[in-house]
Amino acid sequence: MLYHSTNNPTHRVDLKEAILRSLPPDNGLYMPCSLPTLGEDFWKIWRDLSFEEIGYAVADAFFGEDVPEEALTDIVDGTLEFDAPLITLAPGDHILELFHGPTLAFKDFGARFMARLMAWLTRDDDRLLTVLVATSGDTGGAVASAFHQVEGTRVIILYPKGKVSGLQEKQLTTLGGNIQALEVDGTFDDCQRLVKSAFLDRELSERLNLTSANSINLSRLVPQSFYYIHSARQLPEGVKPVFVVPSGNFGNLTAGLLARQLGLPVEHFVAATNINDVVPAYLKTGNYQPRPSAATISNAMDVGAPSNFARMEALFGKSWEAMRGLISGLSYSDQATRAAVREVKSLHDYEIDPHGAVGWLAARQWRSQHPGTATITLETAHPSKFLDVMEQELGQGAVEIPERLAILANREKVATPIAADEADFKAWLNQQA
Repeated sequence: MLYHSTNNPTHRVDLKEAILRSLPPDNGLYMPCSLPTLGEDFWKIWRDLSFEEIGYAVADAFFGEDVPEEALTDIVDGTLEFDAPLITLAPGDHILELFHGPTLAFKDFGARFMARLMAWLTRDDDRLLTVLVATSGDTGGAVASAFHQVEGTRVIILYPKGKVSGLQEKQLTTLGGNIQALEVDGTFDDCQRLVKSAFLDRELSERLNLTSANSINLSRLVPQSFYYIHSARQLPEGVKPVFVVPSGNFGNLTAGLLARQLGLPVEHFVAATNINDVVPAYLKTGNYQPRPSAATISNAMDVGAPSNFARMEALFGKSWEAMRGLISGLSYSDQATRAAVREVKSLHDYEIDPHGAVGWLAARQWRSQHPGTATITLETAHPSKFLDVMEQELGQGAVEIPERLAILANREKVATPIAADEADFKAWLNQQA
């Protein structure tokens, strides 16, 4: 299969180039030249398939022309070593728990798949692969875990100083080995801008053999489509879900759109954001205006220029009317988010993290306006990763910290401080060559 740039359909590359170079030279994003679908045979039996069987069918639709069956099966099986259970809080009110992986965040699905696919693509290479990733919290930890001690790779993680939770920061900065953290004096948007600047410097990118682990990389998105299908099949037959997606860089929602493209019956999507509501504003007005992000308690959604918006536009032929016909956008303040954390605990005895709380608010608002619909809210991270907020709202000890996170608390943070300056960042990268 060939892949083209969202900025230039005539710029086409093969799978290895699209995944390992990550970003086209024209600053677009790679998309398959022909979007695949799953055939009638799959949709006749999809409700009876295992998570792994669903994952393989989706991966094969996108990558099967280039990756042999045995290798693709190993990649999928190695990715899906944990479940994504669907929890019902009340009739029509469902939560998809995506935090059962090693770093307690939905990013584990994409990061683990990507690491394994990259290892297969570079199996005959003897060059060191440098993975650059910008994170607003969970991406960096998932990528660090997926690539830690993987031979022939090094990972450089850029995160915004003071804008990730304490335990999230420990996940980024305590592994050592082939994982290096850069503490950027700026926002997530600055981190993302620095990463993109390195890829657009083609000489630097080629010399350092750079690849991205952000959701600009298509191999991050495809495995996230697995759990959309996996969750929908757990609803009663004939019920088409409304997926409510806490959104920042919009990779997770784009993965849902890919699942629908494959043939998944979906009633609607709701993009739930905090006050960084660039896409909800666009869906209301048709005017897309990126702006500097503002810090909130749902930090993974603090994005003012979501990179995957270009893919969303491409999937809808740049039609605002078509996009808003399938996607609605709702945004909420920190005050409302805090109240939702308390309310979900009071009503359902369920601890929901700040990102999931934003999604739950949007799901409740949607159901109030569309009675009888079934919402699936994506709970993207374990609440213990945001312990300060959770304990402020629910009290000391209200949330149990899983051991794999608790053991990080006393480890020493190791991070290199840098300015949010492209020239300085490139100079630092050149020193690593």
